[in-house]
Amino acid sequence: MKKLYLLCLSLLAFHGVFAQENIEMKGLIAKEMKSYAHKMTAYNNNPNTLNYDLQYQRMNLSLNPSVYLVSGSVTSHFKPSQSMSSIYFDFTNALTVSQVQYHGQNIAFQQLPTQEIKIDFPASVSANVLDSLTINYGGTPPMTYNAFFTSTQNGNPILSTLSEPYGAQDWFPTKQSLNDKIERFDFKITTPSQYNVAANGKLMSETILGNGQKLTFWRTMYPTAAYLIALSITNYVKINDTMGTPPFPFVNYVYPATSANTLSMANIDWTKQVMNTYETYFGAYPFRNEKYGHMEFQAGGGMEHQTMSSMAGWSKQLIAHELAHQWFGDKVTCGIWNDIWLNEGFATFGEHVANEKLILTNPQFLSYLLDQKNYITSVAGGSVYVSDANLGSVGTIFDGRLTYAKGGYAVRMIKWILGDTVFYQALKDYHARPNLAYNYVKTADFNASLLQSTGKDFTEFFNDWIYGQGYPTYTIKWKQTGSQITFKASQIQSHPSVSFFEMPLPVKVNGTGGQVAYFALNNTFNDQYFVESVPFTVSSVEFNYEYQIIEKNSTVAQDNSLSTSDVTKEEFSVYPIPAKNELNVRGISKSTEFAIYSADGRLVENGVFQPQLPINISELVPGIYIFKINDKNIKFSKK
Repeated sequence: MKKLYLLCLSLLAFHGVFAQENIEMKGLIAKEMKSYAHKMTAYNNNPNTLNYDLQYQRMNLSLNPSVYLVSGSVTSHFKPSQSMSSIYFDFTNALTVSQVQYHGQNIAFQQLPTQEIKIDFPASVSANVLDSLTINYGGTPPMTYNAFFTSTQNGNPILSTLSEPYGAQDWFPTKQSLNDKIERFDFKITTPSQYNVAANGKLMSETILGNGQKLTFWRTMYPTAAYLIALSITNYVKINDTMGTPPFPFVNYVYPATSANTLSMANIDWTKQVMNTYETYFGAYPFRNEKYGHMEFQAGGGMEHQTMSSMAGWSKQLIAHELAHQWFGDKVTCGIWNDIWLNEGFATFGEHVANEKLILTNPQFLSYLLDQKNYITSVAGGSVYVSDANLGSVGTIFDGRLTYAKGGYAVRMIKWILGDTVFYQALKDYHARPNLAYNYVKTADFNASLLQSTGKDFTEFFNDWIYGQGYPTYTIKWKQTGSQITFKASQIQSHPSVSFFEMPLPVKVNGTGGQVAYFALNNTFNDQYFVESVPFTVSSVEFNYEYQIIEKNSTVAQDNSLSTSDVTKEEFSVYPIPAKNELNVRGISKSTEFAIYSADGRLVENGVFQPQLPINISELVPGIYIFKINDKNIKFSKK
């Protein structure tokens, strides 16, 4: 879903572009927030629907964009995970179910005030046996979630859907829990013959029925989250094209006025360029066997409906954001709404890539990053991860500063830590893993995938930047002595939830003769010293020179009072305290044996300490311990 916040580039030429984009977003974000607010008691899963796998749905609906009404049926194929005598679907009680057919018979059902339909089988259904039923229904969809809506475009009626996150149940019976994608979905939509129907997947057929009606049949064979099932109906102009190498269908359903707009059509065609760029950096487009395209709608902003994004405008940044979602949000989908940054943060990072590679010059891109960094650090607290306690706050769920901007910048910082080559390969690995591809994912899954791809554990990173709050402010001091330069890095944090941000610090050293040297200082504790070789006279030092990391109000200063002897005089200590899963040691420069004792003197762990490597204490229970190495010992606590 497109973000709400406005990224105001300092270059005035770009201000108008982003201002227009913000206008496009506002209506959609208001809808998104409203849809979430009305079903908070359900949170991420409806426990009544967890005992079966929803494998296929076929929608047979009669729809007219000039009439706010739905009628028809949905057939569902499901496989129970246990024997059951009844089955539940998420479904509004504002629509009227006329009958439920099961094996050619009408069976009993109840429409519940909890927005569910409970269907009773005539006999218990066996586990692991594929079965099916058909629900016939009709009526006026409720406007509680605004998931089903009609409007006009240039005087012509239009009907569209937008179900994120809980609106699908307002227009068809389904399973909205974020743990079971629908493996295959068919749309069979009957409309007045003058209208065209756009939807997910591949267009199978259009049939004129002879009574002024037309039957349109779309099919998707890729697993799809219920909130990503979508359609839109109006007098579209259909533009069929191809993109990619090898080529696959690029299908756009646009208003007649848009088809005559040169700029809009040029930006739509530009999608081919950003698709090529994303395939280079993210991997092959996930739905090549069907299509990618757009269906224009009236909600405002854009929505990443799988294989066919719904669009209310045609700015390049909006196009790039919704396309990035096809990998991050559609192929891999957040498994709990607490982790919505896995959708929106990654799509925002997709904007970073498009801006850097295609849209902006390098100075403009740096200005864009600075605006994002300033926006993120405009408030001292707030976490990217949405805690359970905050799930009732729509402003927290869809927070432009945290979910979108900071989430996207966290991805950028992972790229800085790993380097471009390793990072982009790790991204490709992430959405390609068999247990994650076309499935639901959580932050822990992404962390495990990074570890498997790179050998680096990002647990501490996610604790600080996703679960923790705030940002660091650095004081960098430097002194040149001959061909060496000494740095001292000090840090304070904006919020007490993070005791220390462990990050490689980007430093650029400029010489008096125009020479340049770059360093990544592996900052793991406060007031840390670093010594690097610089074979030229230094004129200045720059920190975070390409806005690689999030920080605010950091300073860099030459300090000739720095003593290089301080580098070797670091006192023995352990950190952080309290510790979580790892304990770091400073002041010990050689490999040596260590031991950890409980507060009552029992030996609980021992081993060999390796300089620069943390000690794993994840198996220790919370409490007070004594760490002993050589003739030194120190008390520490574990959370």
